[in-house]
Amino acid sequence: MKNTFLAFAVLLLASTFSSCVILSPKKYKALLGTKDSLYTAFSEGQIKIENLEDEVKRLKKDTTLIAEDLRDLQSRFNDVNANYSKLKNNSSSEITKLSGDLAAREQRLKEVEEVLRKRDEATNQLKEKLQQALLGFTKSGLTVDIKNGKVYVSLMDKLLFPSGSIVIDENGKKALAQLAKVLEEQPEINIAVEGHTDNQKVNNLGQIKDNWDLSVLRSTSVVRYLTETEKVESVRMTATGKGEFQPLGLNTGADGRSKNRRIEIVLSPKLDELYNLIK
Repeated sequence: MKNTFLAFAVLLLASTFSSCVILSPKKYKALLGTKDSLYTAFSEGQIKIENLEDEVKRLKKDTTLIAEDLRDLQSRFNDVNANYSKLKNNSSSEITKLSGDLAAREQRLKEVEEVLRKRDEATNQLKEKLQQALLGFTKSGLTVDIKNGKVYVSLMDKLLFPSGSIVIDENGKKALAQLAKVLEEQPEINIAVEGHTDNQKVNNLGQIKDNWDLSVLRSTSVVRYLTETEKVESVRMTATGKGEFQPLGLNTGADGRSKNRRIEIVLSPKLDELYNLIK
Protein backbone atom coordinates (compact mmCIF):
# COMPACT_ATOMS: atom_id res chain seq x y z
CA MET A 1 0.00 0.00 0.00
CA LYS A 2 2.88 2.35 0.89
CA ASN A 3 4.70 1.67 -2.43
CA THR A 4 1.50 2.36 -4.33
CA PHE A 5 1.18 5.71 -2.65
CA LEU A 6 4.79 6.61 -3.49
CA ALA A 7 4.29 5.60 -7.10
CA PHE A 8 1.21 7.74 -7.20
CA ALA A 9 3.14 10.70 -5.82
CA VAL A 10 5.97 10.23 -8.34
CA LEU A 11 3.46 9.94 -11.15
CA LEU A 12 1.81 13.12 -9.97
CA LEU A 13 5.14 14.96 -9.99
CA ALA A 14 6.10 13.54 -13.36
CA SER A 15 2.90 14.64 -14.92
CA THR A 16 3.42 18.05 -13.48
CA PHE A 17 6.90 18.28 -14.89
CA SER A 18 5.83 16.97 -18.27
CA SER A 19 3.19 19.64 -18.60
CA CYS A 20 5.56 22.35 -17.63
CA VAL A 21 9.19 22.14 -18.44
CA ILE A 22 10.21 24.62 -15.81
CA LEU A 23 8.38 24.97 -12.44
CA SER A 24 8.56 28.04 -10.38
CA PRO A 25 9.97 27.62 -6.89
CA LYS A 26 6.58 28.42 -5.44
CA LYS A 27 4.82 25.67 -7.38
CA TYR A 28 7.60 23.27 -6.60
CA LYS A 29 7.25 23.89 -2.88
CA ALA A 30 3.49 23.52 -3.20
CA LEU A 31 3.91 20.14 -4.88
CA LEU A 32 6.32 19.01 -2.16
CA GLY A 33 3.82 20.14 0.47
CA THR A 34 1.08 18.19 -1.25
CA LYS A 35 3.28 15.10 -1.34
CA ASP A 36 4.06 15.41 2.38
CA SER A 37 0.38 15.87 3.20
CA LEU A 38 -0.55 12.85 1.18
CA TYR A 39 2.15 10.78 2.82
CA THR A 40 1.08 11.88 6.30
CA ALA A 41 -2.57 11.10 5.53
CA PHE A 42 -1.54 7.75 4.15
CA SER A 43 0.48 6.94 7.30
CA GLU A 44 -2.39 7.89 9.54
CA GLY A 45 -4.79 5.82 7.46
CA GLN A 46 -2.41 2.89 7.61
CA ILE A 47 -2.33 3.13 11.42
CA LYS A 48 -6.12 3.29 11.58
CA ILE A 49 -6.38 0.24 9.33
CA GLU A 50 -3.96 -1.69 11.54
CA ASN A 51 -5.96 -0.64 14.62
CA LEU A 52 -9.19 -1.71 12.98
CA GLU A 53 -7.69 -5.05 12.03
CA ASP A 54 -6.58 -5.55 15.65
CA GLU A 55 -10.10 -4.61 16.81
CA VAL A 56 -11.63 -7.09 14.38
CA LYS A 57 -9.36 -9.84 15.73
CA ARG A 58 -10.30 -8.93 19.31
CA LEU A 59 -14.00 -8.88 18.46
CA LYS A 60 -13.72 -12.25 16.72
CA LYS A 61 -11.98 -13.68 19.79
CA ASP A 62 -14.61 -12.17 22.09
CA THR A 63 -17.36 -13.53 19.86
CA THR A 64 -15.83 -17.00 20.10
CA LEU A 65 -15.63 -16.76 23.90
CA ILE A 66 -19.20 -15.47 24.11
CA ALA A 67 -20.38 -18.33 21.93
CA GLU A 68 -18.64 -20.83 24.22
CA ASP A 69 -20.16 -19.19 27.29
CA LEU A 70 -23.56 -19.25 25.62
CA ARG A 71 -23.25 -22.96 24.88
CA ASP A 72 -22.17 -23.59 28.48
CA LEU A 73 -25.08 -21.57 29.85
CA GLN A 74 -27.49 -23.35 27.53
CA SER A 75 -26.20 -26.69 28.76
CA ARG A 76 -26.58 -25.59 32.39
CA PHE A 77 -30.05 -24.29 31.69
CA ASN A 78 -31.04 -27.60 30.15
CA ASP A 79 -29.71 -29.43 33.22
CA VAL A 80 -31.53 -27.09 35.59
CA ASN A 81 -34.73 -27.36 33.58
CA ALA A 82 -34.50 -31.15 33.58
CA ASN A 83 -33.88 -31.20 37.34
CA TYR A 84 -36.77 -28.80 37.89
CA SER A 85 -39.12 -30.99 35.89
CA LYS A 86 -37.98 -34.06 37.85
CA LEU A 87 -38.32 -32.22 41.15
CA LYS A 88 -41.75 -30.94 40.16
CA ASN A 89 -42.92 -34.45 39.36
CA ASN A 90 -41.43 -35.82 42.58
CA SER A 91 -42.94 -32.96 44.57
CA SER A 92 -46.36 -33.65 43.12
CA SER A 93 -46.01 -37.31 44.10
CA GLU A 94 -44.78 -36.38 47.58
CA ILE A 95 -47.59 -33.87 48.05
CA THR A 96 -50.13 -36.48 47.01
CA LYS A 97 -48.57 -39.00 49.39
CA LEU A 98 -48.39 -36.50 52.24
CA SER A 99 -51.99 -35.48 51.66
CA GLY A 100 -53.00 -39.13 51.89
CA ASP A 101 -50.95 -39.63 55.06
CA LEU A 102 -52.40 -36.47 56.60
CA ALA A 103 -55.94 -37.57 55.81
CA ALA A 104 -55.25 -40.98 57.37
CA ARG A 105 -53.75 -39.35 60.49
CA GLU A 106 -56.72 -37.02 60.81
CA GLN A 107 -59.08 -39.96 60.53
CA ARG A 108 -57.12 -41.88 63.18
CA LEU A 109 -57.11 -38.82 65.44
CA LYS A 110 -60.87 -38.56 65.12
CA GLU A 111 -61.20 -42.24 66.02
CA VAL A 112 -58.93 -41.80 69.06
CA GLU A 113 -60.87 -38.73 70.16
CA GLU A 114 -64.12 -40.67 69.80
CA VAL A 115 -62.74 -43.54 71.92
CA LEU A 116 -61.59 -41.07 74.58
CA ARG A 117 -64.97 -39.34 74.50
CA LYS A 118 -66.70 -42.67 75.03
CA ARG A 119 -64.25 -43.50 77.83
CA ASP A 120 -64.93 -40.21 79.61
CA GLU A 121 -68.66 -40.66 79.15
CA ALA A 122 -68.50 -44.21 80.55
CA THR A 123 -66.31 -43.04 83.43
CA ASN A 124 -68.76 -40.33 84.42
CA GLN A 125 -71.66 -42.77 84.24
CA LEU A 126 -69.74 -45.26 86.40
CA LYS A 127 -69.01 -42.56 88.98
CA GLU A 128 -72.70 -41.66 89.19
CA LYS A 129 -73.72 -45.31 89.62
CA LEU A 130 -71.14 -45.85 92.37
CA GLN A 131 -72.15 -42.69 94.20
CA GLN A 132 -75.77 -43.83 94.19
CA ALA A 133 -74.93 -47.41 95.20
CA LEU A 134 -72.56 -46.36 97.99
CA LEU A 135 -74.43 -43.31 99.16
CA GLY A 136 -75.08 -44.85 102.58
CA PHE A 137 -71.36 -45.16 103.29
CA THR A 138 -70.23 -41.61 102.57
CA LYS A 139 -70.54 -40.64 106.23
CA SER A 140 -68.17 -43.48 107.09
CA GLY A 141 -65.37 -42.03 104.99
CA LEU A 142 -66.17 -43.32 101.47
CA THR A 143 -65.56 -41.00 98.50
CA VAL A 144 -65.86 -41.41 94.73
CA ASP A 145 -63.74 -39.22 92.42
CA ILE A 146 -62.42 -39.15 88.87
CA LYS A 147 -58.69 -38.64 88.25
CA ASN A 148 -56.89 -39.07 84.93
CA GLY A 149 -59.82 -40.84 83.31
CA LYS A 150 -60.17 -43.35 86.18
CA VAL A 151 -62.72 -43.67 88.99
CA TYR A 152 -61.24 -43.79 92.49
CA VAL A 153 -63.35 -45.30 95.27
CA SER A 154 -61.57 -44.43 98.50
CA LEU A 155 -62.56 -46.22 101.72
CA MET A 156 -61.00 -45.19 105.02
CA ASP A 157 -59.59 -48.07 107.00
CA LYS A 158 -62.19 -47.68 109.77
CA LEU A 159 -64.92 -48.51 107.22
CA LEU A 160 -63.32 -51.87 106.39
CA PHE A 161 -61.03 -53.03 109.20
CA PRO A 162 -60.79 -52.96 112.96
CA SER A 163 -57.72 -51.09 114.18
CA GLY A 164 -54.49 -52.88 113.22
CA SER A 165 -56.41 -55.75 111.56
CA ILE A 166 -56.45 -57.17 108.04
CA VAL A 167 -59.83 -58.89 108.52
CA ILE A 168 -62.78 -57.06 106.91
CA ASP A 169 -65.57 -56.28 109.36
CA GLU A 170 -69.32 -56.57 108.65
CA ASN A 171 -69.78 -52.93 107.74
CA GLY A 172 -66.91 -53.18 105.27
CA LYS A 173 -68.42 -56.30 103.71
CA LYS A 174 -71.69 -54.44 103.12
CA ALA A 175 -69.86 -51.63 101.32
CA LEU A 176 -67.89 -54.07 99.18
CA ALA A 177 -71.07 -56.02 98.35
CA GLN A 178 -72.70 -52.84 97.03
CA LEU A 179 -69.57 -52.07 95.05
CA ALA A 180 -69.55 -55.59 93.58
CA LYS A 181 -73.11 -55.15 92.25
CA VAL A 182 -71.98 -52.17 90.18
CA LEU A 183 -68.84 -53.96 88.99
CA GLU A 184 -70.91 -56.92 87.77
CA GLU A 185 -72.73 -54.51 85.44
CA GLN A 186 -69.41 -53.16 84.14
CA PRO A 187 -67.48 -56.13 82.66
CA GLU A 188 -65.17 -53.82 80.66
CA ILE A 189 -63.75 -52.25 83.81
CA ASN A 190 -60.35 -53.23 85.25
CA ILE A 191 -60.08 -53.14 89.06
CA ALA A 192 -56.94 -52.27 91.02
CA VAL A 193 -57.04 -52.39 94.84
CA GLU A 194 -54.38 -50.24 96.54
CA GLY A 195 -53.58 -50.36 100.25
CA HIS A 196 -52.28 -47.19 101.95
CA THR A 197 -51.10 -46.47 105.51
CA ASP A 198 -49.89 -43.59 107.63
CA ASN A 199 -46.25 -43.37 108.72
CA GLN A 200 -46.73 -44.76 112.23
CA LYS A 201 -44.61 -47.82 112.92
CA VAL A 202 -46.41 -51.14 113.21
CA ASN A 203 -46.07 -52.77 116.65
CA ASN A 204 -47.10 -56.20 117.91
CA LEU A 205 -49.08 -57.29 114.85
CA GLY A 206 -47.63 -60.77 114.51
CA GLN A 207 -46.86 -61.60 110.88
CA ILE A 208 -47.22 -57.92 109.88
CA LYS A 209 -43.74 -56.49 110.09
CA ASP A 210 -44.23 -52.96 108.75
CA ASN A 211 -46.53 -50.65 106.80
CA TRP A 212 -45.63 -52.38 103.52
CA ASP A 213 -47.00 -55.62 104.88
CA LEU A 214 -50.08 -53.95 106.33
CA SER A 215 -50.96 -52.15 103.08
CA VAL A 216 -50.44 -55.25 100.92
CA LEU A 217 -52.34 -57.64 103.22
CA ARG A 218 -55.32 -55.31 103.52
CA SER A 219 -55.35 -54.95 99.74
CA THR A 220 -55.32 -58.71 99.20
CA SER A 221 -58.08 -59.12 101.83
CA VAL A 222 -60.34 -56.86 99.76
CA VAL A 223 -59.44 -58.68 96.53
CA ARG A 224 -60.19 -62.08 98.09
CA TYR A 225 -63.54 -60.91 99.37
CA LEU A 226 -64.57 -59.46 96.01
CA THR A 227 -63.46 -62.52 94.04
CA GLU A 228 -64.32 -65.36 96.44
CA THR A 229 -67.46 -64.04 98.09
CA GLU A 230 -68.88 -61.58 95.55
CA LYS A 231 -67.62 -63.57 92.52
CA VAL A 232 -65.97 -60.67 90.71
CA GLU A 233 -63.73 -62.10 87.96
CA SER A 234 -60.20 -62.56 89.28
CA VAL A 235 -58.69 -61.73 85.88
CA ARG A 236 -59.94 -58.17 86.30
CA MET A 237 -58.32 -57.69 89.71
CA THR A 238 -54.92 -56.36 90.82
CA ALA A 239 -53.76 -56.02 94.43
CA THR A 240 -50.96 -53.62 95.43
CA GLY A 241 -49.59 -52.06 98.60
CA LYS A 242 -48.32 -48.48 98.60
CA GLY A 243 -47.36 -48.33 102.26
CA GLU A 244 -47.04 -44.81 103.65
CA PHE A 245 -45.60 -43.27 100.51
CA GLN A 246 -48.67 -41.76 98.80
CA PRO A 247 -50.32 -39.78 101.60
CA LEU A 248 -53.36 -37.59 101.16
CA GLY A 249 -52.71 -35.54 104.27
CA LEU A 250 -49.94 -34.66 106.69
CA ASN A 251 -48.92 -37.37 109.12
CA THR A 252 -48.35 -34.80 111.85
CA GLY A 253 -51.92 -34.96 113.16
CA ALA A 254 -54.69 -37.50 113.77
CA ASP A 255 -56.92 -36.19 110.96
CA GLY A 256 -54.10 -36.38 108.36
CA ARG A 257 -53.10 -39.88 109.45
CA SER A 258 -56.73 -40.99 109.28
CA LYS A 259 -56.99 -39.84 105.64
CA ASN A 260 -53.80 -41.70 104.76
CA ARG A 261 -55.01 -45.05 106.17
CA ARG A 262 -57.25 -46.13 103.33
CA ILE A 263 -58.09 -48.61 100.59
CA GLU A 264 -58.39 -47.14 97.11
CA ILE A 265 -60.23 -49.15 94.49
CA VAL A 266 -59.18 -47.78 91.10
CA LEU A 267 -61.57 -48.54 88.25
CA SER A 268 -60.33 -47.97 84.70
CA PRO A 269 -62.01 -48.85 81.41
CA LYS A 270 -60.25 -51.35 79.17
CA LEU A 271 -58.56 -49.42 76.38
CA ASP A 272 -57.84 -52.23 73.91
CA GLU A 273 -59.63 -50.31 71.17
CA LEU A 274 -57.56 -47.21 71.89
CA TYR A 275 -54.28 -49.14 72.00
CA ASN A 276 -55.09 -50.74 68.63
CA LEU A 277 -55.70 -47.31 67.14
CA ILE A 278 -52.40 -45.82 68.30
CA LYS A 279 -50.15 -48.73 67.33
